Amino acid sequence: MKHRKLLAGPYLFWAVSFVIIPLLMIVYYGLTDKEGHFTFSNLGMMTSQENLKALGLALLLSLISTLICLVLAYPLAMILSEKNMNQTSFIVLIFILPMWMNFLLRTLAWQTLLEKNGVINNILHFLHLPEQSLINTPGAIVLGMIYNFLPFMILPIYNVLAKIDRDVLYAARDLGANNMQTFFKIILPLSVPGVISGITMVFVPSLTTFVISDLLGGSKILLIGNVIEQEFKQGSNWHTGSGLSLVLMIFIIASMALIAKYDKNGEGTAF
Repeated sequence: MKHRKLLAGPYLFWAVSFVIIPLLMIVYYGLTDKEGHFTFSNLGMMTSQENLKALGLALLLSLISTLICLVLAYPLAMILSEKNMNQTSFIVLIFILPMWMNFLLRTLAWQTLLEKNGVINNILHFLHLPEQSLINTPGAIVLGMIYNFLPFMILPIYNVLAKIDRDVLYAARDLGANNMQTFFKIILPLSVPGVISGITMVFVPSLTTFVISDLLGGSKILLIGNVIEQEFKQGSNWHTGSGLSLVLMIFIIASMALIAKYDKNGEGTAF
């Protein structure tokens, strides 16, 4: 037992140093002013017109990207779950491979594709088609979110679908259920934990991102993540930045509550 406690020491040190202490610092700065006095004014900064607009746009783009990721990921996860292991491993590798590359480089690659003289417009010009204004638009940001976070939707859903006992599906068909009835009565309800986990893993980083909107939005489209980044880096106002971050934690806590309710066994979080 003593040896087990010693083995847990490094993990405890890591959690305290890089999780608990930073969170406590955010709470402290978010609930105090520059003189160190307790205040809720930093949280109230979220109600300003500029910040509400940034939060609303971030919520809208996050919901759109999450919905598109779900529509793309669910059918693919179903196809993967029906393939043999060798085929599945290869296809999953294709989706995981970009995740091994730096997040910044992946986003810069899309900037090269979408910019005015980028690859896509060059192809359109070669085909004598009208060039499109793709970069520095909300659509470009959504595209960047989908590309970067799609694997986080696919893997939890695939993980749950792969664990469904095939005998249950065969039994449903033996009892006269058609494909649609089998899907809505058995497959979809059993895959809810993976869907909830996937939605959370896409929605939360999409809501808080600032790199994608900086690069693909050209710093012209401000999301709430960009506002917080500017408070820390440009304004050096840690108190306001921390206060806005605390407000965003409401969405993170809500996401954790959803996972705790619908994925009690952690079926959708492991791969």
